[in-house]
Amino acid sequence: MSGPCFNFELKDGVRLLRLHSKDGTNRLTRKCVTALQQILQDARSEGESLILTGNDDFFSTGAELSEIAALDGPAAYAFSRMGQDLMRAVEEFPAPVYAAVSGYCMGGGLDLALACRRRIAAPNAVFGHRGAALGLITGWGGTQRLPRLVGKGIALQMFVAAEKIDAGRALAIGLVEAVVDNPVAEALNRITTSSP
Repeated sequence: MSGPCFNFELKDGVRLLRLHSKDGTNRLTRKCVTALQQILQDARSEGESLILTGNDDFFSTGAELSEIAALDGPAAYAFSRMGQDLMRAVEEFPAPVYAAVSGYCMGGGLDLALACRRRIAAPNAVFGHRGAALGLITGWGGTQRLPRLVGKGIALQMFVAAEKIDAGRALAIGLVEAVVDNPVAEALNRITTSSP
């Protein structure tokens, strides 16, 4: 199964949702957020765990900035609510949801990974919320979820200073549970060999 920004397949009884976009950066456009909400809603009744991933270079660069720039106040609020609804759907999914992160995981993409129950990273993974460098702050729940994982001090550095961190640091601060060459295979192994 596929949609406008993802491919959806079944691997060993686990649903693999792979983000994709024409430019390979897997931006979370409004169309993409709506499609992801729908596929998660459709998958809720299946009882299968879920792995979210991207490609080797990009998990997701987050929201589409050109769309954000064009929004007025009410539309921006609605877009923020759309993103929050997607993250809540991931967080409240009835089966475990893992993020298998390779490459850049930025902005709304990081919010998406934070909403997952577990995060597994490749050695080339880079995490960050670059919004402050652009005069933005996320409205998709990352400001709440990140401090719970890594503490307020590190979260502030990432949000206010727009600091990027590599996979090794992400592991050290507790943002991810493991750094492995093939995060999808590791997530699949963890789901199929142990209870959540």
